Amino acid sequence: MASFSIPLTGLEADSTALNTVANDLANMNTTAFKAQTTSFSDLFYQQIGSTGAGDPIQVGAGVKVASNETSYTQGSINSTGNSTDVALNGSGFFVVSHNGNGAYEYTRAGNFTQDANGNIVTAAGLSVMGYPVVNGVVNTNAPLVPINIPVGQVQEPLATTSFSMTANLDSASAAATQFPAQVTVYDSLGEPHVATVTYTQTAANTWSYSVALPAADFASGVSTPITGTMVFDSNGNLTTVTPTGGAAGTVGTAGGDVSSIALNFNGIADASSNLAMQWNLLGPNGKPTISQVDTASAVSSTTQNGYPSGQYQSFSIGADGTVTVTYSNGQLQNVGQLALANVTNLQGLQLLGDGNYATTLASGTASIGTSGAAGLATLQDGALEASNVNISSEFSNLIIAQRAFEANAKSVTTFDTVTQDTINMVH
Repeated sequence: MASFSIPLTGLEADSTALNTVANDLANMNTTAFKAQTTSFSDLFYQQIGSTGAGDPIQVGAGVKVASNETSYTQGSINSTGNSTDVALNGSGFFVVSHNGNGAYEYTRAGNFTQDANGNIVTAAGLSVMGYPVVNGVVNTNAPLVPINIPVGQVQEPLATTSFSMTANLDSASAAATQFPAQVTVYDSLGEPHVATVTYTQTAANTWSYSVALPAADFASGVSTPITGTMVFDSNGNLTTVTPTGGAAGTVGTAGGDVSSIALNFNGIADASSNLAMQWNLLGPNGKPTISQVDTASAVSSTTQNGYPSGQYQSFSIGADGTVTVTYSNGQLQNVGQLALANVTNLQGLQLLGDGNYATTLASGTASIGTSGAAGLATLQDGALEASNVNISSEFSNLIIAQRAFEANAKSVTTFDTVTQDTINMVH
């Protein structure tokens, strides 16, 4: 009987609405949870006649759930201070996988942890996928791989191959005045060596240089300095370098000019490889880093590209998703970049639980890229996206659904009373 079937459709639809509200409220503290809203539509109609004007007389058959739409609006971002927590600020999803292959799922819940192998995983244990690093550079053209943190690993040392020194030599110095400067360099085993550069004024606008390591740093116990001469023009600019036993060279960037001095030290005591370095004489702007003006001799900075071995200490995730590891030697090393994804039709995604989603024919294939590309979100390390459930709206929806359920239930009891009265009339 339609008198009962129609309100029963209402009870079923209202029950779905109540369940949706209850689920939203239950997950109001779930990381990156997205609230849902139930929408209704009327069912088919039966024509039972027509009016004198020929207009059809139609009677409805009830209601059905038309959709349960998910709101993908941004949740608030709360700082946690935990390096494994990442929040998405904008559109998109993290790419995750059960076994690290192409069967991807997607999530906005960035409450990640590390497994026993150092892989970054979701709270449910899925691997967080990203782009690998090749020769220290992220390769966004390579297939996605699980992001791995080298916990407990030792970074190998890097021998110094170049160094530079920004210094001024006092043009008012008396003849034979010496000015020593030092820079710490590293051999192939990561052992530090203090290289002393001694400048000695030999004539007007002319200084000799001597670069030496301590005698104890050599297996022979003998240190042989590398020497030469530097000449400055009347404005204090370094113009010519003449290594001992070599030809004079103009300092500059033109063809045939000298931009560095080769320094080779052999027979290091710790049996490391020979220390072969270039003393760079030019700065990034192409100008010499050694000058001679009338002010006290001083070194303002030194740089070199070597470092000792280091133990893993921590990692961080940048706004572009780059995962950077910090070692005890102060070195930073990129180990990957988190991949992000998005789909054309968000409502077409299949909800899997645990904050995960899967693509469907309705959603379309996910497009995968990096933070900031193609409208994808930026990332915030040490933070999490909160649920976007609005408790005030949910309570309002709860009252509306409750009243609708009560009204449909009342219709059932009313029709039951009418039916009972009809039966009583027969008797």
